[in-house]
Amino acid sequence: MKAKRHYIITWSLLLLVCLTSLLFGAGTLEIKQAFAVLTGQGSAEARFVVMELRLPRLAIGTITGLALGVAGALLQTLTRNPLAEPGLLGVSAGSAFAVSLAILFGASTATLTTLVSQAGALAGCALVIAATRIQGVGQDPVRLVLAGATLTALLLSLTSLLMLIDQRAADEIRFWITGSIAGKSWDQLTATLPTMLLAGAIVIGAVKPLASLALGERVAIGLGHRPGLIRLMVIIAVALLVGGATALAGPLVFVGLVVPFVARALGGADIRKTLWLCLPIGPAIIIAADTLSRLLVVPSEMPLGVITALIGAPVLMLIIRARRIPTL
Repeated sequence: MKAKRHYIITWSLLLLVCLTSLLFGAGTLEIKQAFAVLTGQGSAEARFVVMELRLPRLAIGTITGLALGVAGALLQTLTRNPLAEPGLLGVSAGSAFAVSLAILFGASTATLTTLVSQAGALAGCALVIAATRIQGVGQDPVRLVLAGATLTALLLSLTSLLMLIDQRAADEIRFWITGSIAGKSWDQLTATLPTMLLAGAIVIGAVKPLASLALGERVAIGLGHRPGLIRLMVIIAVALLVGGATALAGPLVFVGLVVPFVARALGGADIRKTLWLCLPIGPAIIIAADTLSRLLVVPSEMPLGVITALIGAPVLMLIIRARRIPTL
């Protein structure tokens, strides 16, 4: 009964922030005009703003939040570390560096950008898993984050070097790495959907074995699962999810930390319950942050990445300042 109540609350919250996202913006469109569009009325200008600008933004925010939330939960369970977050461990930075390279060399299609982003995320995932095998790093959550921060700093430095090569590419890269879903189109969303659906299928197949692996390798083997195969499936799923989300919205930090943190606080440590709660919580956080980004500095907009950092940084400090950081 308690779990059912949590699901109802989180999905209701998601519906509320979705409605808010469609009604509020940085422009001059009034709330009653936007609401009239939702009821099938409204002027042509109002319909354009709501249906052509805000609705694609809402859809992209939903997919981005879902992908980053699920990826964070998977990565934390796989590494048994509550601080394992794609943005902190270099996964998003690897994806961002790969996309920056693609922009520099003239990548012009959303599909190509998505594939390159996912390849970079896969490389970042591989480095994360390698770090967990280093003695003293994988067992210490703070050390793992420090190793990830080092990798992130290195990749961001390389990205900055790329911006020195070509001024045209530098302007595009600089806008993209701040993190934003403003001005994105349906074409960019549809370019990521095939690989996102593939990632979803992998997650469905891996979630039960992963729950067993969380209890220990011997338990997983005793239940007939293969730990190596489970890790490979999770790494591929995380790479597809983070790469797709980064291609859509740029490198957003802390989302993969905050979403599983809230989901576990509501549903416990079982990865199956965590993932179900991540489905509404992830989009709700991204959409709420995007709505705030439009309203805080009207008539301009604040980068989405700044808002997610402001939300996530206190959560990170809360976990680190705890007396004991539990492994999962």
